[in-house]
Amino acid sequence: MQGSERLIIPAGHGRAIELPAGGALTIALPSGPQVVDMWAFCLPDLEEFISCEHTRSCLEKLRPGVGDAFYSNQRRALLTIIEDTSPGIHDLLLSACDAERYALLGHHGAHRNCADNLREALNQLGHSPPEIPSPVNLFENVEIDDQGRLEIQPPLARKGDAITLRAKQKLVAVLSACPMDIVPTNGADKTPKDISVSISFSEE
Repeated sequence: MQGSERLIIPAGHGRAIELPAGGALTIALPSGPQVVDMWAFCLPDLEEFISCEHTRSCLEKLRPGVGDAFYSNQRRALLTIIEDTSPGIHDLLLSACDAERYALLGHHGAHRNCADNLREALNQLGHSPPEIPSPVNLFENVEIDDQGRLEIQPPLARKGDAITLRAKQKLVAVLSACPMDIVPTNGADKTPKDISVSISFSEE
């Protein structure tokens, strides 16, 4: 398979993208700081997927950088970072936002969220997630204080920053432009923004 595609994922929404081994994704911030929840599942059955806990264990660090891979629940490399023009601050600790998260923050009623974006995006391709794994939170800035507490800070990534990842296995990646608008996940303005994605389908 050869070819390329460019698309915009609107603020608060998600998209699933099937990639061959060797395919690549460039995820960029055309409108300013924005967190992107990212998952990847191996095809065809989706039972193997990126695992943040296995990635932390394999890398022996909390922040992956260029040349590092995101590992699966079977400890296989699924996606490798090949370029990153952002400050390189990405989160491997926090879960995806969901309806319960917004309720805990005082918002009751319907609210777009990354967990539902994952389900919706996979369903559009005829897939269903076997579970809701913790995502790789691209561009998310989570600080750990001296008492071990986690604090969400505005991203250090800025307009125009981008990260490029190459698939090591045939997989479906899901990207969610996080809808969070209560805490400064997506910037001090607490405003979700569109993201752009460039896709290369070239096989290894």
